[in-house]
Amino acid sequence: MITATTLFYSRIINLLLLNVIMKRGLLLLLCVMQSFIFVLHAQNTQRNIAYTDGNVRFTVISDGAIRLEYAPDGKFVDDRSHIVVNRNYPQVDYKLKTRGGWVEITTSKMKMRYKKKSGQFTDKNLVITASKEILPFTWKPGMQQKGNLKGTYRTLDGMDGDTQTQTWVADTKKGDKLKLEDGLLATDGWTLIDDSQGLLFDDNKDWDWVKERPANGGQDWYFMAYGHDYKAALKDYTLFAGKVPLPPRYAFGYWWSRYWLYSDREFRNLIDNFHTYQIPLDVLVVDMDWHYTDKGRGSWTGWTWNKELFPDYRKLLKDLKADNGLRVTLNLHPAEGVRSYEEQYEAVARDNGVDPATKQEIPWISSKKSFIKSMFKNVLMPMNNAGIDFWWLDWQQEPFDKEVKNLSNTWWLNYIFFSQMERERQTRPLIYHRWGGLGNHRYQVGFSGDTFISWASLDYQTYFNSTASNVLYGYWSHDIGGHQGVDHIDPELYVRWMQFGAFSPILRSHSTKIAGLTKEPWVFSNEVSDILRGIIRQRYNMVPYIYTMAREAYETGLSLCRPMYYDYPETQEAYDYRNQYMFGNDVMVAPATSPMKDGYTEVKVWLPEGQWYEFASGKTLQGGQVLTRYFALDEYPIYIKAGAVLPMYNDKVMNLNGKDETIVLNVIPGKTSSEFTLYEDNGDDKNYQKEFATTAIHSEKTGSKLTLTISPRKGSYKEMPAQRSYQVKVLASAIPQSVTVNGQKVDFIYLNQEFALLV
Repeated sequence: MITATTLFYSRIINLLLLNVIMKRGLLLLLCVMQSFIFVLHAQNTQRNIAYTDGNVRFTVISDGAIRLEYAPDGKFVDDRSHIVVNRNYPQVDYKLKTRGGWVEITTSKMKMRYKKKSGQFTDKNLVITASKEILPFTWKPGMQQKGNLKGTYRTLDGMDGDTQTQTWVADTKKGDKLKLEDGLLATDGWTLIDDSQGLLFDDNKDWDWVKERPANGGQDWYFMAYGHDYKAALKDYTLFAGKVPLPPRYAFGYWWSRYWLYSDREFRNLIDNFHTYQIPLDVLVVDMDWHYTDKGRGSWTGWTWNKELFPDYRKLLKDLKADNGLRVTLNLHPAEGVRSYEEQYEAVARDNGVDPATKQEIPWISSKKSFIKSMFKNVLMPMNNAGIDFWWLDWQQEPFDKEVKNLSNTWWLNYIFFSQMERERQTRPLIYHRWGGLGNHRYQVGFSGDTFISWASLDYQTYFNSTASNVLYGYWSHDIGGHQGVDHIDPELYVRWMQFGAFSPILRSHSTKIAGLTKEPWVFSNEVSDILRGIIRQRYNMVPYIYTMAREAYETGLSLCRPMYYDYPETQEAYDYRNQYMFGNDVMVAPATSPMKDGYTEVKVWLPEGQWYEFASGKTLQGGQVLTRYFALDEYPIYIKAGAVLPMYNDKVMNLNGKDETIVLNVIPGKTSSEFTLYEDNGDDKNYQKEFATTAIHSEKTGSKLTLTISPRKGSYKEMPAQRSYQVKVLASAIPQSVTVNGQKVDFIYLNQEFALLV
């Protein structure tokens, strides 16, 4: 990278060269200075390239990550690839030695040795060993990991737990057990990512597009050394593969979704009921019956609104937003192109050089930029402008593009739709889609597919959900309650699934087109209806904490739902209790995934070292042990680190459009000292990287005195309120003798072993 200082001095010297006094000595001096600037320029553009000899190149990305390149023709790849989108890295302290015929690069975590001028990488000329600071290992090319902790998978379509029940799902057979892809982490302490065949971006200023990698037989590897510091490995991965974008705040609210032949009036009645029953809602998902299809061909693709169901879809969208503040997403199956009966056929045909009179179908080709631009201009952007906030890409057709070899349609469509929002819209990009492989963490919310409605599916999803964080895919959206396989809802199963959903990245209930699969909270008994309403409200209560953790995911690569071994890598129970997960930094969930007996569900919970507050009972439990606990239907196994401060909303919040909601600071009993930094931003603009605010909160307990310090807010963002109201709630506390705020005595409310006050 050329620094501003470099450019400044370079320009001065160029001017001097034009105005030199023709004296031989002075002219020579100025030429030397110009050469110095050229060398400085070269050093800046190739920072962290530790060694190159014409056919190999080693770039130190961090102390735990290194790029290893072999190019037989000497032509290295500097273009961004679909996995690796960053080529400039922070300065790293490393040592380079080139003696005895070997190249040796050492960082604080590893030592790499390569035999000079020995050609492509093999187990004879390349070895990487761990430093003394991390778990010992010795790696050579060809070695296989023994303890990969797995990643995720494209879809759970047809799965009953981890077993396939259908015959129509690609890549599986009925009865197959699901085999998750390998992830970025392993107990071995190292990971190799081979990007040698990976497709590239063409660096087009108008819109980056796919291009094929030169077929020169080269090797392009990324080696990560981390021991058992899994968090450091994920952060290192973001340095070269990119960060996890922060979803808009509304995405963390409740999503209503159902595969159903809804009409305009039915949608309006549905939303009226949410208001009547005082149930918060942020996102309305419109499944694929919004459009016409070619039923004779069994097509799921369509681009024209069904006017029998939606006489004026623009007015419906306008009303949903004006009256309810809802965000709307549409289901798309962009597979079979544009047929002659579609409203925008003529415009798309002309853009693609087809005479509309021929009624020739315009095929969907993901890699054809002119076609994709035409689709957005004529079909999709008009719907965006009418009020569609983001797209649900329900791709499950041809796996690869028709024109670019090995281009995954799933992967590329995710990129197309996300990057188009970045280019064309001021709001924060968001898409909802299927997993396409490494690099798809940059496109946020995933759709896990049409699962079987069963206890086994609920149980498996809790593991599947957090394990996806091993590839930074931390925003799975599951069909909460399951999708298919039965003709009625089991209220107990649905409650437990909704409880899990409230402590998942995205809370979205869904089911297939069967009349008995109704999941509206008000259709159940009063008891179950109240529980479901309480679950959704609890989700909204947790949003300030959740949104802060989402910012952490952007900064560090740590997903909201994380396996226990991230925090406790040397404890075997962290691997054995695979359903348990951390929900952010301070909350642990041990999901209830089996039916009740005698009115209670039995859950075996592993509590790590330390003290944990059990939310259901209000008890503080000692960690370092496995306990058997029992939970009624309205209770859930949630454990909070002793002493933690959790920022929450109160029950007045009905959607996440506001920016000045009261924050309730819940102080958990136990630890004497604790801190939390609350994050906030505009909620839906693209400037969150730099425009945001944080508030440091510190809790200190000395004897019987508890002091909570709320520091002044730092930073700013568009439409930031000038001040914010706080409430403080101290859980499981005796009645205090007195409470003061800024030295002034104030009143408080005491209820059910906790007290609260208004700040």
